[in-house]
Amino acid sequence: MKSWPTADVIEHVRDIPLYQESLANGHFPLLDKPEIARGFPDNWMTPRLSAALESGEAEFVLSTGTNHARMQIIRPPYFLLRSYYALWRGHPDIAGTWASGCRRVSLTTVLATEHVARVNAARRGVEPDPVPTLDDRWLDERTCYLNLRLDPALWDREDVTRMLGEIDRARHGHPKGQYHLDCSGYHLAHLIRKAAAWGLWDAFPAPASIIHAYEYTPVNVRRFLHRHFDCPVIDLFGSTELGYLYYSDREGDYRPHLDGMSVELLPVAPGSTIHQLIVTSIRNPYMPLVRYRSGDCVRTEDGSPDPGAITQFCGRVKELLSTPHGPVAQGDLDRLIGDASDRVFLHQLRLHGGTEATLRYTTFDGEPVDAAQAVTLRQGIDELTGRRCRIEHRTHIPVGRSGKYAWLADDDTS
Repeated sequence: MKSWPTADVIEHVRDIPLYQESLANGHFPLLDKPEIARGFPDNWMTPRLSAALESGEAEFVLSTGTNHARMQIIRPPYFLLRSYYALWRGHPDIAGTWASGCRRVSLTTVLATEHVARVNAARRGVEPDPVPTLDDRWLDERTCYLNLRLDPALWDREDVTRMLGEIDRARHGHPKGQYHLDCSGYHLAHLIRKAAAWGLWDAFPAPASIIHAYEYTPVNVRRFLHRHFDCPVIDLFGSTELGYLYYSDREGDYRPHLDGMSVELLPVAPGSTIHQLIVTSIRNPYMPLVRYRSGDCVRTEDGSPDPGAITQFCGRVKELLSTPHGPVAQGDLDRLIGDASDRVFLHQLRLHGGTEATLRYTTFDGEPVDAAQAVTLRQGIDELTGRRCRIEHRTHIPVGRSGKYAWLADDDTS
């Protein structure tokens, strides 16, 4: 892969201080988050950017911090939202729910809800309420946010009743009572389980389309969603700083959405068929990124570095597990678990020193997997990781401080 960008990209970056050394050397090295932050915002400042900030065409924002330390970036207002809407509007399976005017109800981390409440309070020149009302949680006329708790496993009946009622209110703006459900797959699975357990399933309006877009969605969670909803369930892949890059169709096959972008794949280690994603993007004209290392891992159909052959977004580079057989990604363990039992809901592999591990897991029905499945899991993880593994059923695995689940932990992690 050549490290020299196209003429269009060069035109976008030629005046940006961060890239002057690369332009002079005729080579663009990989760009990491610390380089983006070093000297910020002066390392990005140009007369055009300065004018855009003054006019409001560009703004400073913080990434949500759910996958890495919060990073300050500059982008057009509603950059990520517009990227999402563009994909929804043009998606071959769910464009109809956009065109018919479905409202988007978002069920994801409480950090996302709090961000929307802060933005709305800032517009009004007030401090956000500790518990924002539904009016405080509308991002625009189309999108509202539901979640008010860090750990969805701890939602009580009042939480669930409130959220189902807010969904019902949102869908009543549609002539057919339809709505689009945007979610973290984990959060939606928790809501399904609790609504069913408390006899509230009949109060859960069926969505017309579903997108999960906020974190890795396990195989079993996707199966669970498909069992409960007879509508397209779509995965989006992207980030705060890039927008959305890929989407799945209703069958789970990925397609690129690379307007103003190009992608290269580099092995995470010599000989590995796990690749890290390197993105060049001018979609955000105020912070064009050249050979940006997003921190995400992918697998391709044939193990090659072909961005057109991506079959799985399999986790984060910083969360790879080193084994005697090479790096193991979140998606590798997830696939093994999904093959062994479709009853496993949450899982976390805890490492003990360099030779042992424990798989903690919950199930959708609350009961342990049967003995044969437990043996299959233990033997498979032994082989995958090169560690002696124990299997431990739990009724609760806490969510992380970011509102997302960690698939990998060690004895020093609470």
